[in-house]
Amino acid sequence: MIHYHIIPVDPKAHLFAVTMTVQTPHPKQVFSLPAWLPGSYMVRDFAKNIIDLKATGDNDEPLTLTQLDKQTWSVEHQSTQLTLTYQVYAWDLSVRTAHLDMPHGFFNGSSVFLAAHGYEAGLHTVTMAAPTEPSLNVWRLATSMTRQSGDEFAFGEFCAQSYDELIDHPVEMGLFTQASFEACGVRHDIVLNGRHRAHMPRLCQDLKAICEYQIKLFGTPAPFERYLFMTTVLDNGFGGLEHRASTALMCSRKDLPLSMDAPINNDYRTYLSLCSHEYFHSWNVKRIKPECFLPYQLEAETYTPQLWAYEGITSYYDDFLTYRAGLVDEQSYLDMLSETFTRVYRSQGRFKQSIKDSSFNAWTKFYKQDENAQNAIISYYTKGALFALYLDLTLRIETQGKYNLDDVMSILWQEYALQNRGTTDECHQRIVERLLGRDCQDLFAYLDNTDDIPLAPLLAEFGVELTLRSSQGAQDVGGGTAKGYEIAFGAKTQAAPMGLKVTTVAQGSPAHLAGLSAGDILIAADNLQVTGQFEAQLQHYPLGERLSLHWFRRDELMTGELIIAEAPKDTVALSITDKDKLQAWLGR
Repeated sequence: MIHYHIIPVDPKAHLFAVTMTVQTPHPKQVFSLPAWLPGSYMVRDFAKNIIDLKATGDNDEPLTLTQLDKQTWSVEHQSTQLTLTYQVYAWDLSVRTAHLDMPHGFFNGSSVFLAAHGYEAGLHTVTMAAPTEPSLNVWRLATSMTRQSGDEFAFGEFCAQSYDELIDHPVEMGLFTQASFEACGVRHDIVLNGRHRAHMPRLCQDLKAICEYQIKLFGTPAPFERYLFMTTVLDNGFGGLEHRASTALMCSRKDLPLSMDAPINNDYRTYLSLCSHEYFHSWNVKRIKPECFLPYQLEAETYTPQLWAYEGITSYYDDFLTYRAGLVDEQSYLDMLSETFTRVYRSQGRFKQSIKDSSFNAWTKFYKQDENAQNAIISYYTKGALFALYLDLTLRIETQGKYNLDDVMSILWQEYALQNRGTTDECHQRIVERLLGRDCQDLFAYLDNTDDIPLAPLLAEFGVELTLRSSQGAQDVGGGTAKGYEIAFGAKTQAAPMGLKVTTVAQGSPAHLAGLSAGDILIAADNLQVTGQFEAQLQHYPLGERLSLHWFRRDELMTGELIIAEAPKDTVALSITDKDKLQAWLGR
């Protein structure tokens, strides 16, 4: 048996203290910490945060630890029990690693619990101890890990049947707000940490609708006995990471509802879609998963071209299910879908990287994006979502409504997840071919090539018109009927003390041709100081006119010429043209 004791020993220094005990260890016992965690496909080297690692044997005899690589250690001994002690520096305010300060603590097990090689499949128990700081004696603890002792939301004893399960139940601690609801007979808890004024009954009502719809979509019973939504509320934040019976989320205060009857605005809609996305992962990637994830190999990258199916399909369903659960109307859903289209159409990288390549290279190109990302890569989330839409509409049209993407997910659940089988690179195509009764290489070619997916004709079949227009500026995310700018600039900027700092530049744009690059400080155009209204002011110049630009690159003053050119039509708006036809897709 493996036992851990973890305590937030010094929140002011952001330190957890961990004691790990191994009964009947191997004579040469190896320990390691994962390099990455499921759902976040980037090597993060969690072991870099381990401090003062020591080993002792019987009678507290000091033992020598030999480090084998950046995240692996071994101990040669003759003891009947091994004990490791160490501290973990926790100062990453995200859903991926660990964070600890006076307001709250959070960790993923992959950041704090060393694995004992050879014992990964056995029972792991954990004592989660409360902080000793007197001012923190009001702290509570939330996790979906199985509790063995202690009152509900109290510190205590917990257990997991394997190391894989152990690190798949993140832990939140602090003075949080908690509420509960039932969905299809399963208890769901919501925990909000951070200052907020959220109306918890409204949050419970709306999440209950989403959760019940998803459980019924895959079929009861749900694959968990209890589910936990954990959200860290910030002034400005967004993100989520799925787990087998919980999700860790971050959101902005403005994203949460303030009353029971207030209409769902764009901010709250975004939060509900985030919850919907991570909850859908309870089926699609936590249980339906690539065969190369059975089991996970967390010591190094695991490459697969299938992430489009797990993040792209999930990204299609996250917004779609907020509509199907009755929380937004048809046009609101189409506006949400318009935003996904727009994110794809504004990326020149879609002509340079396929969806499968995006999936395979998630470890570097997607998770380590730089200022040139929009020119070089495409997201398997967003273009993957458009491909999922393409499959859904095609199935509905070619089978006259008999089948849709729900049927693909049901087959994946019944024939793969419930049989503990992982999916191969061809599984999704073979299932669609079975439903359509034909070869589908013409459809799945869009995973391998860089062509735009021909969705406009399919949407028209369902009474929806796709319109392309120019952008109205940085705040224009797509959808709606706004008239875009007629004049292009082609760079994103943010306010700087002397002008505007360039953050990204689109290849082929006037900004690119003028010589601007990310990091430049644009100070003047047409011999006038630039301000936050610069892009709007460009609209007053005639096509073809040339403006002198002045900017600093590091400490050097540079000049260039901006040619006034027509803005590209890269912003999508979807509108309803035939409500009767729309029912074949969006009918509830």
